[in-house]
Amino acid sequence: MKLSELRPAPGARRKPTRKGQGIGSGLGKTAGRGHKGQKARSGGGVRPGFEGGQMPMQRRFPKRGFTNIFKKNIIAINVDALNVFEPGTEVTPEVLLSAGVIKKIGDGVKILGDGNLEKALTVKVHAFSKSAAEKIAAAGGKAEVI
Repeated sequence: MKLSELRPAPGARRKPTRKGQGIGSGLGKTAGRGHKGQKARSGGGVRPGFEGGQMPMQRRFPKRGFTNIFKKNIIAINVDALNVFEPGTEVTPEVLLSAGVIKKIGDGVKILGDGNLEKALTVKVHAFSKSAAEKIAAAGGKAEVI
């Protein structure tokens, strides 16, 4: 064994600093906390956002807008994304997911009409735009709502 073959390399791993271990450590006595004050005490400090009693920033700014808790997360893709499939394939949300066309199904999948479709496919998803349904039919396929 040679010195250059030692693993891990000498000096590559450093022991964690142990605070309060005497004056020679450089972090003895007050252990980096300074003298007295709220932050020097055990369990001391203030909660996140506290500004010493001044009105905190997150309360100074007015509230804006609202979040609709009933919102549906519809995943939209264009008809030209369906050209990756072989002619005659039955395209469902699960097939789109496994082919990597979409990342997740969410609350539904909608096909939009941007681009051209060159293959006859049976597409079964949750929604279609009018132009997308026309393009699928024009290519010789079928658009079915599930």
